[in-house]
Amino acid sequence: MKQAPKKSSAALCATLLAPLALAAASFAAQAQEVVKIGFTGPLSGGQAAYGVDNRDGLLLAVKELNAKGVQVAGKKVTFEVVAQDDGADPRQGVAVAQVLADAKVHYVVGPYNSGVAIPAGRVYNEAGMLMLTVASNPKVTQLGYPRLFRVGVNDAQVGIAMAAYAAKDMKAKNVAVIDDRTAYGQGLVAEFMAEAKRQGMNVVKQEFTTDKATDFTSILTSIRSAKPDAVFYGGYSSQAGPMLRQMVSLGINAKLLGGDGICTTETSRLSGNVADGNVLCTQAGVILGQADAGRAFAAKYKAAYNRDPLTYAVSFYDAAMLLADAMQKTGSTDPGKLSEFLAKGAYQGVAGEYSFTDKHDLKSSPVSVYGFKGGQPQAVASL
Repeated sequence: MKQAPKKSSAALCATLLAPLALAAASFAAQAQEVVKIGFTGPLSGGQAAYGVDNRDGLLLAVKELNAKGVQVAGKKVTFEVVAQDDGADPRQGVAVAQVLADAKVHYVVGPYNSGVAIPAGRVYNEAGMLMLTVASNPKVTQLGYPRLFRVGVNDAQVGIAMAAYAAKDMKAKNVAVIDDRTAYGQGLVAEFMAEAKRQGMNVVKQEFTTDKATDFTSILTSIRSAKPDAVFYGGYSSQAGPMLRQMVSLGINAKLLGGDGICTTETSRLSGNVADGNVLCTQAGVILGQADAGRAFAAKYKAAYNRDPLTYAVSFYDAAMLLADAMQKTGSTDPGKLSEFLAKGAYQGVAGEYSFTDKHDLKSSPVSVYGFKGGQPQAVASL
């Protein structure tokens, strides 16, 4: 009978070490923690361009964090985005919030819309989740939820800045206002009107529409008769673009003003490319092109997605980086501990410094005024 060939010492060593290697691999897998970050925003419907822009800003940050390798209390952390489409609809937003809560996701970046953030915030709060949102209506942080933070500007800052610019720089005397009846639009118009009156301007017409409307002929005809120097719209590009096109066709010479909701290329595209010289808008944060960090972010974003970032991609990017920074500094992924840290700490992001008031609004949020040139928002002034 032939004897089995003797194993070489190298083969024998490999045989003995194989179980150890498997055990080490198993231990390494156990030592890694997957941190799921929920995303909620309008990935479908008229505001889908914003939702996709925001989601991709978050994904860009997560890709960078995972490539760099983040450790929390000596354990490697891998980040994963769980993206949900809330359709800019309050009911859908609440349903999405429940899905994320049931999936034991502990953090959410969003919602984008105030009308979604207010009712969905209750679900996130009851689930003990940490919520970072750019929703701008003041009521969002007035809810008093301890784990809710606003990482963008609020309506008061945006509306006040636009009214002050209209009075001081445009020398406007008479203004008309329109809101889309969303929490965002109504809040923005309320702040603009209050500051306009403080600045000595007259609000000669106040009209409203919806965030689904496409025909504004009736309200614009009414506004035309009042001969305003400017028309302030509280709403989003999906309505602002067609509204501007109809203003031009009706011979209304007033400029269209608005907040961050219309500060995008979508406004120009949907207007039939007549935004140049006809639109002014305000939005939070530094002007990306005027700071090294901003230019670097814009370049990375365009390289990744072959398009320029819109209004809040940078805020969603910063939100992920803010979370990762807090985890590393606290040595914890517990949303309660992170919330306590964020409430007292400060983080320097691309869009500015993230330090919060007692209500969890940003302590300092610069606001910039934009016009349009070649269909693109172009910085006019920082206020």
